[in-house]
Amino acid sequence: MATITLKNLPEPLHRALQDRAAANHRSLNREAIACLEQTVLGHPMDVDAFLASVRTRRRQTPGRLTEALLREARQSGRP
Repeated sequence: MATITLKNLPEPLHRALQDRAAANHRSLNREAIACLEQTVLGHPMDVDAFLASVRTRRRQTPGRLTEALLREARQSGRP
């Protein structure tokens, strides 16, 4: 397995990576690898499937999205 060294990593980027690693219960190295895998390798999006899921969710949402509905969703534990 190959090894790389990152030089002159900006401090805000380093802190953000540390925060992500902690939030994901990973080491800093593992988080960097996960970020690189996601960015470099990525996975092509199935646009038709994504749009179908959006349409399904829209049909399930009653009426218009209001501040009251958003507040209720947040209070019920949804982000």
